Amino acid sequence: MDPIIVVFGFGVGLLIGMTGMGGGSLMTPLLIVVFGVQPVTAVGTDIFYGAVTKTAGGWRHLRQATVHRGIAFWLAVGSVPSAIAGVWFIEVLQRAYGAEDVNHLVLGMLGAALMVVGIATLVRGTLLRDVIPERSAMHLYRRHIAAAIITGALTGFVIGLTSAGSGTVIAIVLIALFRLTPQRVVGTDVFHAAILLWAAGLAHWIGGNVDFGLAGNILLGSIPGVLLGAHLAVRVPQGLLRGTLGTVMIAAAITLIAKEHPPLSVLVPSLGVATVAIGALFAMQIGLHRRARSRARAGQAPAAAR
Repeated sequence: MDPIIVVFGFGVGLLIGMTGMGGGSLMTPLLIVVFGVQPVTAVGTDIFYGAVTKTAGGWRHLRQATVHRGIAFWLAVGSVPSAIAGVWFIEVLQRAYGAEDVNHLVLGMLGAALMVVGIATLVRGTLLRDVIPERSAMHLYRRHIAAAIITGALTGFVIGLTSAGSGTVIAIVLIALFRLTPQRVVGTDVFHAAILLWAAGLAHWIGGNVDFGLAGNILLGSIPGVLLGAHLAVRVPQGLLRGTLGTVMIAAAITLIAKEHPPLSVLVPSLGVATVAIGALFAMQIGLHRRARSRARAGQAPAAAR
């Protein structure tokens, strides 16, 4: 048993349970940079331990009624097959371009998106708290189902390649598109990620990319950490949890950018696209909210006249 890895596992597990994030975005860089694990093995081991850890956390969140089952289901419809395809595609990319170059590109883009959304989450929780309301429950229309399937498919493919994004990218969508409350974001994120990571983890297992001894050391810390984090997620104030979500996103972005050193030709356009996309989502949500309030006031006026 390696006490240092167990401690890191507990810390990352605690973050996963509380925020849904911190698995691939933090543990994979730690395994590569701090512990010297080979990148492909780090990815496979991270995905495998993450599947077990998030299964424990997802079960706890399911019992606490913080999982939006419909969104989690449709996300999995897209993510599971594409995650398996992503693992298979690693071999193709290694032969054609080299896995390291591809990881630099994908993780650099992910880091830019995380930075923008992390800042946007903090801004939304302070300046836009009453302008863009959050919701715990919602009816899924066709546009929501389509968005969930497409998001799941894109995310699953990235997970199969790099192990990063099972919590972070899904959290981006749950916050920016579905406008779920922080507790629902965490619960739905962790529950879906468990399903997704089992698909990718089994594929990496078959491919011989999992170090089971290393995974066991991480799990000694991560399982109690994720159970404690899930317990705390429904007990801490929503403002604190929202701030933690944003802070962890920014920290994950800094970690990825510092590790991958993406070229400015990738980082700058990615930051620009992410900023425009999130800004457009916020503008659309503000417009819809104001229109709904105007309709409600117009309906109350005739009623008051009668």
